[in-house]
Amino acid sequence: MIHPTAGFIVYGVHKDGLQDPLGMPFIDDRVISEAKQALEDRGIRLVEHDTIIATKCEARAALKSMKDNDEVDCVVLFSGTWVWAAHLIAAVRDFALTGKGVLIWTHPGSQGWRPVGGLVMHGALLEVGIDHKFVYGAADDPAEIDKIVSFCQAAHLKTLLNMSTVGMLGGRGMGQTVGVADPSQWMRVFGVDIDPRDTTELIEAAESVSQEDLAALTPRLEQLFGGAPEPSAENERSLRLYLALKAIVERYQWDFYTMQSFPGLGDHYSTTCFAQSMMLEDGHGTSNLGDLNTALTVLLMSKLSVERVYYGDLQHIDKAKKEIKIIGDGACPPSLAGKIGPAGFAVHGIPTEGEAGGLAVSLVCKVGEGVIGRLQRVDGEFNMVLARATIFEPSADEVEERKRECGIPFWPHGFVTVHCDIDELLENWTNEYACLGYGEHLYAALVDFCKLTGIRAVLP
Repeated sequence: MIHPTAGFIVYGVHKDGLQDPLGMPFIDDRVISEAKQALEDRGIRLVEHDTIIATKCEARAALKSMKDNDEVDCVVLFSGTWVWAAHLIAAVRDFALTGKGVLIWTHPGSQGWRPVGGLVMHGALLEVGIDHKFVYGAADDPAEIDKIVSFCQAAHLKTLLNMSTVGMLGGRGMGQTVGVADPSQWMRVFGVDIDPRDTTELIEAAESVSQEDLAALTPRLEQLFGGAPEPSAENERSLRLYLALKAIVERYQWDFYTMQSFPGLGDHYSTTCFAQSMMLEDGHGTSNLGDLNTALTVLLMSKLSVERVYYGDLQHIDKAKKEIKIIGDGACPPSLAGKIGPAGFAVHGIPTEGEAGGLAVSLVCKVGEGVIGRLQRVDGEFNMVLARATIFEPSADEVEERKRECGIPFWPHGFVTVHCDIDELLENWTNEYACLGYGEHLYAALVDFCKLTGIRAVLP
C-alpha cells in the first residue's frame, strides 16, 4: 500500500505570535500540530516548511522548495489565519504547473479567523483557474481526514505514472476493440510510455529457466496452494512462463504490463493463467489480451490496497439482487481464497482459447468491502466507472451449484453485490472485464485520481 508525501505549508498574515485584542495568538500552534499528526497517523509523509508564509517572497521560497522536491506528490496549504491571496497566488500557480496536486485545508473554529484565510485562497484559485481541492474539517473528524488522505493518495498515483513504462507483450487478444491504446494519448494524459514487444523473447526466456530455479519455487507454491502441481511438461511450462515474465519485467524495468495471451502464446506454448495469477500475487499491474485499460486499473488498485487485485469477466449480473459473478479465465491471485477453501490448481480447459493448455487457479474470493471499476475510453476520451461493492461467499451447501452455473466451475469466482444503480452501471460498462479491489477507501482515492488527471468519473 502506498504512502504519499505531501508538502505541508501554513499560511497567514498575523503570525510570529501576534495576538488578537483579547490576548490570544491568531495562529494556534496546537491546531497545526494536531492537523499534522492526523495526517501522519493515516500514513501520509509530510515535508514541512518551517516558515508560516504571508509575503510574496515567503510564498515563492516555500512553493519552490516543494516544486523542486521529487518526493512531494502534492501540497497541503493550511489556513493559519487570514491572508492576502494576491501574495500567494502566483507561487501556487507556479507550483501547480508541475501537475502536482494542491489542497487547501481549513480547520473549523472562530478563534484565529481560519475560515477567512481558507475561503479567500479557495476563491482566488477558482478565479485564476487553478485546480485544487478544498477541505473544511477538523483534525479529529475521520470523514474530513479521509478527504485529504484520498487526495494525497490520488496525487501519489499521478506522480507514480508520470514517466513510467507499460510493457505490451504481443498485440490485441481475442479481437478486443476496447483495450487498445493510442500511445500519444497515454503520454499526454498519464505520462506513460507504451513499450511493445514480441512474445518470442518471452518463450526463449521461459525455456532458459533452470531446473534449480524451478525447484526454488516449491516453498512458495506450498505456502499458497498447499503443494506443487503434478509433474508434467504442460505444468512445467506454466511455471517457466511465470519466472520468465518476472525476468522480462525486471529486464526492461516495466512499471506494469499487458500480454496478448491468445491467440499466439496460449496456442503454441502455454496459457498464461498461472503466470498472471502469480504476477498479480507479486503485486504487479497486469492484464490479458493486450488490454491496457485493465492493466492500468489493476495497477492503481494494487497500489491503493493491502490486498491483491482480481480481474475477470462480468460473467453474470442479477439485476434484481444487484449481484455480479466475476469469473476469470483461470487467473486470480491465490491469496484471495476465502473460507470455502484454499486456492487450488486447475486447467485452462478451453481448447479454442489456448490450445497448448496450462495451469490455472481455482478459488472463491474471500469476503470484504471494496470496489469494482475499470478505466475505459469512449469516443476517444477516457473515463472510469466505479461502484462500491461487497464481496461475499455463498454458503457451503450452495457454492458448488453456483460455480457450476457458468459451465466452468474450476475457474476462480468472485461473488459481488454492487451498491449502485445497476442499469446505469451496465449502460456505461464497455468491456467484459471488471477489476475488483479490496478496501472501502479505494473509491474516493480513484475518484480523486480521475479529477487530477482530467478523466470523467462515472459513478452510477
